[in-house]
Amino acid sequence: MRAFKQAQSLTDLRRDATAGWATSPFEPLFRNPHLQTILPRFWPTTFDPHRFKTEARYFRTDADTQVLAHCNFQTCRSESVESPNTLLVVHGLTGSSNSPYVLRLTALALKAEFDVIRLNVRNCGGTEHLSSTLYHSGLTSDLRAVIEQLENRLLYLVGFSMGGNITLKLAGEWGEVFPSHVRAVCTVSAPLDLAACAHRLSQPRNRFYELRFLRELQETIRQKNALLPGKYALSKFSRIHSIVDFDEAYTAPCFGFGSAEEYYERSSAKNFLSSIKLPTLMLQAQDDPFIPFEIFGHLQLDQNPNLNFCAPLHGGHVGFLSRQHQRFWDAHQIIRFCKLIATL
Repeated sequence: MRAFKQAQSLTDLRRDATAGWATSPFEPLFRNPHLQTILPRFWPTTFDPHRFKTEARYFRTDADTQVLAHCNFQTCRSESVESPNTLLVVHGLTGSSNSPYVLRLTALALKAEFDVIRLNVRNCGGTEHLSSTLYHSGLTSDLRAVIEQLENRLLYLVGFSMGGNITLKLAGEWGEVFPSHVRAVCTVSAPLDLAACAHRLSQPRNRFYELRFLRELQETIRQKNALLPGKYALSKFSRIHSIVDFDEAYTAPCFGFGSAEEYYERSSAKNFLSSIKLPTLMLQAQDDPFIPFEIFGHLQLDQNPNLNFCAPLHGGHVGFLSRQHQRFWDAHQIIRFCKLIATL
């Protein structure tokens, strides 16, 4: 891996450049947070798989785990470009490299002449057979290993929801010793306090979302049980009524946590934000149904000059459906931020 010292001279320059940077105004198409959260899942994407060929690449991340990424590269790129600017995108809980929000950002990034690598978290995107374990919202080892294997590219990490928590946590774990080929971090609707978000999801007004997540998580357990009989007992399903119950029964014991609450505390990115030294853009709607906005009042984000935090009043969870022609505000802000960093 490239030594950190190569990038250290650029750190102050990037911080100064982004300190005066601001997102463009967000004019929501809807002010209802649930419409903002649900409708984008069904909104058409402009991603054209015929124009930009998709290549599947598998990364070995530990002795018994591989993760799958879908890569979209500029076909007209000159052979002389040794370190192309590349967005490495990480999806949210029960999502995949083909989630609508991932494809929308991919289309916009390709238009802006970035390459894109769409990473599937372990067990996601039909890869349950590539690992003996599950995944969780603070599992940074896979992303770290993938980044180490991409040192020939200039990377801009983008995380949506759970992927945002993973990405921010990893940036904080690196601290000052971050890989020199990683240029910036961007997140959308990252659940920085996993306990608060899990309990918010269990509120009656969010029951629709929680049941959907539970159905998909339980389907993963069924598939893992078919592959590894007896390791993930289906008998626990009868006592699972919430995300907290699922994490107590499966996630925590799978990764050696004593309880769901211990898993949430140790895996929340809120504990790592002060250590982040990379230029970072964090987009968060104040009306996000899953993430209580009051948690941000305790995080002192303004104490770290590397964090650029923008919180529109509206936007839902990974929504940000705009009234303007540039329909998805969050994707456009990410591209603007990364293009600025790419010029430095």
